[in-house]
Amino acid sequence: MQTADVVRLLAARGEALDALLARAGRRRDEHLVHEGRPGVVTYSPKVFVPLTRLCRDRCHYCTFATVPGRVPAAYLELDEVLEIARAGADQGCTEVLFTLGDRPEARWRAAGDWLAARGYTSTIDYVRAAAQAVLDETGLLPHLNPGVMTPDELAVLRPVAPSMGMMLESTSTLLIEPGGAHFGSPDKDPAVRLAAIADAGRARVPFTTGILVGIGESLRDRAESLLALARLAAEYGHLQEVIVQNFRAKPDTAMRGEPDAEFDEFVATVAVARLLMPLGVTVQAPPNLAGELGDAADAADDQALLLRAGIDDWGGVSPVTPDHVNPERPWPGLDALAEVTARAGFALRPRLTVYPRYQREPGWIDPAVAPVVGKLADADGLVAPR
Repeated sequence: MQTADVVRLLAARGEALDALLARAGRRRDEHLVHEGRPGVVTYSPKVFVPLTRLCRDRCHYCTFATVPGRVPAAYLELDEVLEIARAGADQGCTEVLFTLGDRPEARWRAAGDWLAARGYTSTIDYVRAAAQAVLDETGLLPHLNPGVMTPDELAVLRPVAPSMGMMLESTSTLLIEPGGAHFGSPDKDPAVRLAAIADAGRARVPFTTGILVGIGESLRDRAESLLALARLAAEYGHLQEVIVQNFRAKPDTAMRGEPDAEFDEFVATVAVARLLMPLGVTVQAPPNLAGELGDAADAADDQALLLRAGIDDWGGVSPVTPDHVNPERPWPGLDALAEVTARAGFALRPRLTVYPRYQREPGWIDPAVAPVVGKLADADGLVAPR
């Protein structure tokens, strides 16, 4: 599909949007049959581990990253990481999502000093140690989001995590210019991020990526971002899921006065993502960013619209920890999410961090972590009953 054709689809409204959603829904159903789980929409029972909230980037919409004086320490200690993971294990979680800033030691002396005092050479070095501790002590699966990684760093982390991720967000170079949402954020250069996603493909790492809708990009930018991800998925086969996430303004950020992404525009983007991605690539949208804050009925209506748009996964939902990236947005209850999903004609089932196809096909999961995946998986490659 050409860029101009994708832009026209992204602009669909009214009856044209309804037709686009129907088309995307059919494509999702084809994807589910391809993946061996017809009629099943998934989610990942997880806990968030905010390993460090320091970051060398300065994204203007981010409320997660902060400065050393506003956190008790530069990083969580290993015992704090394990306390969170064990609480998740007690509640039936299978995923430990490591969320952290990108290379904070490159900007903050406090980060470098903390690492050095404990014998770590870098944030990536500490991420590996924390992930290994989670595997050894809890039997849960780390999913790692440490930002841009080099091929050597991917190789170091692969034995301690069956899956990793990094959002593309956008291919728009205007966003890294003065006045853009990513100005002052070297790791958000689109060329850098696209190269890192390709490196993950060459390293055979089951990978999560996606785009952020409504941060100042044009429809053409959005189209080019989705097309770039579709090409990477087709070339390397490693994109197990693509997240389409809507911008929500945060009061303590530089973009606090910007409007939230318009929901029909966002839903059209979800549908187009479904149409563009190869079969086998899950399309995900976060359920806690749907609807007006505090309005459960409105959230349910928006979640139903996302299902019409062709999603087949709700992402991570935690019974233990908040969404540290969107702390004002609580997770929906699983009963409520299952009800919305059932009304759309689907069963809601928990999955692991690594999707069944990557468990079945050789070479995707490192032998060091494969036994842990096997213990948690059922015959379908989803979460085994406990």
